[in-house]
Amino acid sequence: MALAAHLDHRLGQWQSKMTEEPYSGERRPIAARRWKLIQWIAESLIYCGASPNGISIAGALFGIIGGCAFAATTYWSGWEQSLWLVAAGMIQLRLQCNLYDGMVAIATNRASPLGEIYNDVPDRVSDSALFIGLGYAVGGNAILGYAAALAAMFTAYVRAIGKSGGAKQEFCGPMAKQHRMAILTAMAAYCAFAPTAWQPTWGTPSAIGIPAVTLAVITIGSFITAARRLLRIARQLREANL
Repeated sequence: MALAAHLDHRLGQWQSKMTEEPYSGERRPIAARRWKLIQWIAESLIYCGASPNGISIAGALFGIIGGCAFAATTYWSGWEQSLWLVAAGMIQLRLQCNLYDGMVAIATNRASPLGEIYNDVPDRVSDSALFIGLGYAVGGNAILGYAAALAAMFTAYVRAIGKSGGAKQEFCGPMAKQHRMAILTAMAAYCAFAPTAWQPTWGTPSAIGIPAVTLAVITIGSFITAARRLLRIARQLREANL
C-alpha cells in the first residue's frame, strides 16, 4: 500500500519531469513514455533502487541471451519452438530496458553524457548478438547475420557522426532500432507457431529460410536508413551555415 501511494503521488509529477532535458543530448521519440503503466513501472524501478546504467547493461544481456537462443535452434533439435519464443521475449525485454534506462535517468537527475555511452554501447552489443545469432539459426545464413549487424551499426554511426558535427540526432527509419526489433520479434513468433509447411527453405545443402530472408531485409533497410540519415544530416549542416 505504501508503494502504491508513493507511486500514485509521483505519477502526478511525472509529465513535467519527463519533458525536461538535463543535458544537450536528444532522445529517441517514443510515445510509450507517456503511458501511465510505463511511468508506473519506471517509478517502481526507481523505488527499488535500479540505476539507469544497470538497466542499460541488463538490456545488453537480454540481447545476448536472445542471440544465443536464435543460434541454439540449430543444435537443440526438438526445442526450436521454445527457443524462438525465448528469443522473442528477450528482444522485448531488451527494448523495455532501452525505454526505462532513459526514463529513470531523467527522473532521478542522473542523465549525462556518460549515460549516453552506457545507452549506446550496450545497444550495439545487443544488435550484433541478435543478428549474428540469427545468422546461425535454423534457416539463417551466417554471412547475412554479420552483414545485418554491420548495417545496423552503420546506422548508429551515421547518427553519432551527425551529432558530433553539430546536427540533431537523426532517428528516422525505415529500419531504425524499433523497426529492426519489431521485424525480429514477428519473425521469431512466426517460426515458433507456423506449421513447417508454411516455412519454406531454399538452396542445398545448407537450406536458408525465413530467418535469412529477414536478415537480408534488415540489411538492405538499414543501409537505406543510413542513407536517409546522411541526407538529412547534410541538409541540417548546410542550413546551419547559411
